[in-house]
Amino acid sequence: MVTKFLIISDTHNLRLDGTADAGSKPLQLPTPKVDVLLHCGDLTQVGGVSSFKQALKMLGSMDAELKLVIAGNHDLELDSKYWELQCSDEENPEDPEDHDLAVEAMTGTDAREVGVLFLNEGTHTFKLNNGATFTIYVSPYTPAFGDWAFAYKPDEDRYSDRSHAAQDVTSIATNPIPEGVDIVMTHGPAKGILDLCPQGNVGCGNLRRALHRVKPKIHCFGHIHEGYGIEVVDWNKASVDAPAIRQLSERKSTGNPYPEPFSWRQESKDQTLAVNASIMTGDHKPANAPWFISLDLPRAT
Repeated sequence: MVTKFLIISDTHNLRLDGTADAGSKPLQLPTPKVDVLLHCGDLTQVGGVSSFKQALKMLGSMDAELKLVIAGNHDLELDSKYWELQCSDEENPEDPEDHDLAVEAMTGTDAREVGVLFLNEGTHTFKLNNGATFTIYVSPYTPAFGDWAFAYKPDEDRYSDRSHAAQDVTSIATNPIPEGVDIVMTHGPAKGILDLCPQGNVGCGNLRRALHRVKPKIHCFGHIHEGYGIEVVDWNKASVDAPAIRQLSERKSTGNPYPEPFSWRQESKDQTLAVNASIMTGDHKPANAPWFISLDLPRAT
């Protein structure tokens, strides 16, 4: 069943009402009508309840039957453990109540009124009005750098249990990516796949290892603004442990036909369409277009 997805990430307080950077944003209203909207995190710049509510307003202006959203490392208050540490800072403590207010904004009445479903890490299954069904695994976590939310250590694996993790890492997975999942949505990229920035290839090697095992139809993410793009990964030809990729031109990639859809059909079950959907560029301008993907999904039984 052909299903239309609009995929975005790293909107960082973006407004669609023309009050900021008017005329310079490819992401403008009206957006194409789709079955599913996916937002891969970093709704805000540094959190803030008012910023989460503004993000909901933006998402509410888009036409989609199902709107699935995760957090990113900039969405500070949504990470309970991170926020608890900020509140215990003796010199400049944050307000514990802000975590509850942020979660309420993203999961309560405000979110329901605009059709947004905020997802925590784990696997979720949905059935659509067009008769299609799909399973999606989501995670807001990324390898630690600086003082940001939803972080894990480079030698920790959130995505695979001990039996599938590399020998030199510790599995901390409470929700490992399962076999048979159709879509994986994480905030950050896998190692060597649309993760190139001035600091090098900064994606997660443990996530790449899990994707190699699972081989979803689509892996969508953002986080590394400079890695914006789309490419087909053939896991029969790609190693489990990624080598450093110095130039994106070395990989099989394509341009963005937005607002026309990009039709994706797997040539084999060993292929994954990788989508870095960061709306913000490396210099933090909202100059990247969304990805409008047409995907053939199984019919619900």
